[in-house]
Amino acid sequence: EIEARPGQSGLALVPTGETAFRARVGLANQAERTLDLQYYIWEVDDSGVLLAERVMRAADRGVRVRILLDHVTTRASDLGFSYMDHHPNVEIRLFNPLLTRKSQIFEFMTDFTRLNHRMHNKAFIADNAAAIVGGRNIGDTYFGVHEDANYRDLDLLVVGPVVQDVSFSFDRYWNSDLAVPVDVLIEDRLPAQEAQAKLDELYTYVAEISDYPYPIETSKSELMARLNALRGDLVWAEAKVLYDEPDRMADDEATVFEELTRSGEEKEHYIAIEAAYVVPDDFIIERAADNQAKGIRQRLLTNSMATNDVAAVHAAYSRYRLQLLRNGVELYELRPDAGKLNENWSALRGRSRAGLHTKVSVADDRVVAVGSFNLDPRSINLNTEIVLLVESAELAAQVRDYMDGGVLPENSYR
Repeated sequence: EIEARPGQSGLALVPTGETAFRARVGLANQAERTLDLQYYIWEVDDSGVLLAERVMRAADRGVRVRILLDHVTTRASDLGFSYMDHHPNVEIRLFNPLLTRKSQIFEFMTDFTRLNHRMHNKAFIADNAAAIVGGRNIGDTYFGVHEDANYRDLDLLVVGPVVQDVSFSFDRYWNSDLAVPVDVLIEDRLPAQEAQAKLDELYTYVAEISDYPYPIETSKSELMARLNALRGDLVWAEAKVLYDEPDRMADDEATVFEELTRSGEEKEHYIAIEAAYVVPDDFIIERAADNQAKGIRQRLLTNSMATNDVAAVHAAYSRYRLQLLRNGVELYELRPDAGKLNENWSALRGRSRAGLHTKVSVADDRVVAVGSFNLDPRSINLNTEIVLLVESAELAAQVRDYMDGGVLPENSYR
């Protein structure tokens, strides 16, 4: 089917925690040659451990695994990742790492400018043939199984030529000077035999998990049946990958924000944005005023104070609410008791608090952007990001339907 659609890629929404987890497990189970994984956060909870086990099982069958993680968010568990790195088919690198495990606060104080530059990208790539790109990190809160709080989030599963571009972006980061092999940073690495014992412990632990709500064992026939069913759901369209260069602070290439800004200049009627963290600057306020003057409808959904997990972000954002409203923005904030969102979580977690982690926009029911980019100073000026930009009325309609659900009265305040 890819050959019959030259220049187009197949795209499918991954809107729920269950589909997001099972899609990643399915790619890990089915991978034959390579797995390239790039994440800002990989939690060591049940979801994180289960996916780590699936990845290691792939390595056991000969799949070459490369994992690139932001170090600031994983430094408490870097020793555990170093055990995985002992496997002959697994290599783990840490982005822009802290150089010591003992005096990290001092290192932040003395090297803050460098360490404040973080890799916020999220990508899961199998055999350079299929990829998942979007807002989700790896952890229970991203897959609807956390007891206290779960996120509304969105990924895209993609096949076709755009996957090669996602893989190219991964290689740019993997081969950059900022990606440091974990074995360089861990002085107290275990001997190979003890590392294998740790891996055996991982396999035993996963085998004994009895209350995880989603399956991890998938036979090849079951997986192929799911993939064949998914094939009918794919939207075929031209897609483009936007990504920041790894050392964006020293590079003159256009940033994701600049490219999204250029893309947004072409809209004529409507723009809807859903972003977890929103802290407008003068440019964004002025853009909203220009849109209002042109008669362009504008809608924004973000976290409320009750659902935002970063209080400083909400405090900064709240100062701009009146200006956004005056400039014609229909402003919505997620409810912590968002009723419809609970339906997408596992049955045992349906009473947990809601949070918003999505980063998506639709313009003129035609152009869709899904990825890791928030509308805040970190994404604009400091972090590296990745976004899939797609021009498709069909995909836009699906994303618009997803976004419309978020602003229903039972899910958000207006």
